[in-house]
Parts: sequence; C-alpha cells; structure tokens
Amino acid sequence: MSENASSAPQSRGPSDHSVREQIVEAAEEHFSHYGYEKTTVSDLAKAIGFSKAYIYKFFDSKQAIGEAICSKVLNAIVEAIEEAVAGASTPTEKFRKMFKALVTTGSDLFFNDRKLYDIAAHSAGEGWPSARAYAQHIKQMLLEIIREGRESGEFERKTPLDETVHSIFLVMHPYVNPLLLQHNLDLVEDGPVQLSSLVLRSLAP
Repeated sequence: MSENASSAPQSRGPSDHSVREQIVEAAEEHFSHYGYEKTTVSDLAKAIGFSKAYIYKFFDSKQAIGEAICSKVLNAIVEAIEEAVAGASTPTEKFRKMFKALVTTGSDLFFNDRKLYDIAAHSAGEGWPSARAYAQHIKQMLLEIIREGRESGEFERKTPLDETVHSIFLVMHPYVNPLLLQHNLDLVEDGPVQLSSLVLRSLAP
C-alpha cells in the first residue's frame, strides 16, 4: 500500500481539486438549507460519503470551508458591481451605478438565498479574510472612480485622496457590510440614491 501511495502524486493535483469542489458544493447545499452555524463537518462528511478525517485533509476547519463559499458569494457581488460600472461613461455615473449595484445585489442575495447571505454576514462579523478582501476591493474601486473624476475635473482635488475615499466608504459601509445591510433593508430603495447625491455634492469642484 505504501508503494501505491508513493506513486500517486502525479494524479493527485486534479484529484484534490475535484474533492475540494465536492466538499464546497456539499457545504453550500447544507449551509443554504440548515445555515452555517447548524452544519457540522460530520454532516458534510456524511452527505458526500467521506470520512471527517478525509475532509480535514483538504480544509483545516469548518471556517475554511465557509471561507471558500463566502469568497464565491462576495465575488459575485463584486462582479455585478464591476459590470454595472463598466456600462457608465462618467465618474459621477460610475459612482451612482456602483452604489446601486452593491445594494441591489446584496439585498437580492438576502431575500433569495438567506442562508448563504448569512455566511457573508457571519464572515463580516468575525472579520474573515474574505470579508476584509471584499471591503478592500470596494475601496479600490471607489478610489479609481474618485481619481478619474479628479483627473477629468468632475470632482474637487483639495481634499487628500485617501481621506476622501475613507469618508465616502464610511457613508457606504452600512450597505457594503452584509452584517449591517440586513438592518438597513428598509432603506435600500431610497438610501443609496439620496446618499449618492449627497456624496456627489461634496465632491463637486
């Protein structure tokens, strides 16, 4: 058996990737039905037909599995925002579309797949790397829009760029952070529109 094991590494890469995908898919199914907190690694092992120890060869904790799913969820929101911004012609329009897409996609996830949304909210509350990366991505997109607006003369240039980006991100934070968004769902229609107008007025040269 040890000889067979030592000859296995050539095919191990693709096999490992396939197993990881199986585990993530099973976890996504379980989390969407029962929630992250109520699902155990034993539940996932039973669903796939693996031993619990075998799953731990690929993920060192339930959180690591949750991270993989959370990254997919948050990346889908980022992709929707990027697609919306790509269709805008001016920095002002880009900012409005960015804010609207962020809130629309997040709230759609909340209403249509609540259990997966809860994973994103949990990750934000616990400060998981996926949640931090998501917030950083939003800040970077915001920075690029502000910088473009300054270069075109659309936005003021006196305030330090990092200060401007940080301040605007604070305004958007209740809608960026999934943990906070669920408490602001009654404002998703008017809030982003009014706040976008407020921010854009502050950016006027």
